[in-house]
Amino acid sequence: MSDDIKKKEGKIVEKSTKKVAGLVGKKEESTANVGKKSKKGGKRQIRKAQAHIQSTYNNTIVTITDLNGAVLGWASAGILGFKGAKKSTPYAASQIVNAVVEKVQKNNIKELQVFVKGVGGGRDASIRALAAKGFEISLIKDITPIAHNGCRRRKPRRV
Repeated sequence: MSDDIKKKEGKIVEKSTKKVAGLVGKKEESTANVGKKSKKGGKRQIRKAQAHIQSTYNNTIVTITDLNGAVLGWASAGILGFKGAKKSTPYAASQIVNAVVEKVQKNNIKELQVFVKGVGGGRDASIRALAAKGFEISLIKDITPIAHNGCRRRKPRRV
């Protein structure tokens, strides 16, 4: 009888260790995935990136993305504390670029493609500030939408 009990205990112990080992393996996998995510967010080495500058009459927003469009960092005049008419000034645009470059420094970006949208005062200043920060600008493209008077209107209804 004591042999049967030992065998049963042995089986129980084996089963429980298998379950525990299975759980430990799953935990290791999940922690490995979490590590990959944090590694991906912070330590990606990107040589080429895109800078999107939206410059309106009221504000300037600068966003830096990788070539696939994933955002690496962004800033606007409102975030930096500018209010009212000062948000759309060239000085605010250069400060915005400084803030974005601080956020994106860890990615080791060397070359930028710049896409400018809008007609505000900060568009030229932000491009100059990017060049002054040491980025090699390979492309400057204006993607401001241009109105073309839309579709043809409906014919008036005759009654």
